[in-house]
Amino acid sequence: MGPLSGVLVADFSRILAGPYATMLLADLGADVVKVEGPRGDDTRGWMPPVRGQTSTYYLGVNRGKRSIALDLREEADLRAARELAGRADVLVENFKPGGLARFGLDYDSVRAANPAIVYTSISGFGSGAGRHVPGYDLMVQAMSGLMSLTGDAEGPPYRSGISVFDVMAGNHAVIGILAALRHREATGTGQLVEINLLSSALTGLVNHSSAYVSGGVVPYRMGNAHPSVFPYEPLPTADDEIIVAAANDGQFRKLCEVLGIPGVADDERFATNVARTANRAVLRPLLEERLAGRGAVEWFDLLVKAGVPCGPIQTIDGGFAMAERFGLDPIVEVGGVPTTRNPIRFSETPVAYTLPPPALDEHGDHLRAWLASPELPEIRELPEIREDGHA
Repeated sequence: MGPLSGVLVADFSRILAGPYATMLLADLGADVVKVEGPRGDDTRGWMPPVRGQTSTYYLGVNRGKRSIALDLREEADLRAARELAGRADVLVENFKPGGLARFGLDYDSVRAANPAIVYTSISGFGSGAGRHVPGYDLMVQAMSGLMSLTGDAEGPPYRSGISVFDVMAGNHAVIGILAALRHREATGTGQLVEINLLSSALTGLVNHSSAYVSGGVVPYRMGNAHPSVFPYEPLPTADDEIIVAAANDGQFRKLCEVLGIPGVADDERFATNVARTANRAVLRPLLEERLAGRGAVEWFDLLVKAGVPCGPIQTIDGGFAMAERFGLDPIVEVGGVPTTRNPIRFSETPVAYTLPPPALDEHGDHLRAWLASPELPEIRELPEIREDGHA
């Protein structure tokens, strides 16, 4: 029984930000009903890669849910959707702002029937002047300024390798939902929680946003270099590059000791972070010369043992292998489907992996029967739709 056991989530979202948020809620014990249109979530068709005939993109953000396919243009399906919204503790949607109003599933309509609802809307640019602009992560990477920071200094801007702001907005949505549930527990009243990708992006740019807001500085692309810290970037070794993140004077001194150049740490050009950052063009060759004597893996073991933050640059399979090496058990199989383990660890209410990502309308018949019969027990108590996955 997870910490959100007994919380019913009506998930009217699709693609990434919303489904990622509702998957996290499911991991924490919530009962999540994924409402899909007749053709299903778009990511069902985002392939390759695949597992069997199913998109791994879809599998990555939809475990722990029950699927029901509803065509909101059909009266019976719309009635079922409204009934679900009326019973839910939380509703999550990422339609274009105002898009659910014509179905009577907007916040005001749902709140009228269910005053305790925590209604969560995720959009690209908010419900005000930007409401008409479609919200896709790549657009927000461009419009927020992230792409202007990504890539070589003399090269073109690049997107991040993942939909970073979708994931960030999904996490912000979960934080908002949990806070609103706490408020409801105290007052009995639900509320509207609004998340937009651009605001998530601007707060997520952290030091770069602060450089502009607080310092009037517009940051620029520096490749893998850090604007305020050195060394804090990849450096070449005898074989592969290694990340060295000696972010304070003590760590830098330890780095110099391991490299066999302890006097460099006392040089006034390199004795402080401000000095090292200003003189990085002089310092970098000194470090590279010493690092050329060993390979990245050997340096990793030596530097970490000395307390110097560093790490080899790996492909994703190497990342999972490293997590296995550190005992983090990064893969969990749910109903026969391998998925990435939720990163949260609880001492008393462990994360539960109850259901594999559902096929389209997999639980539709049972959910329709449940929604048509208010006297039926709680959703998890229905024997024909009990959890069939395993942790």
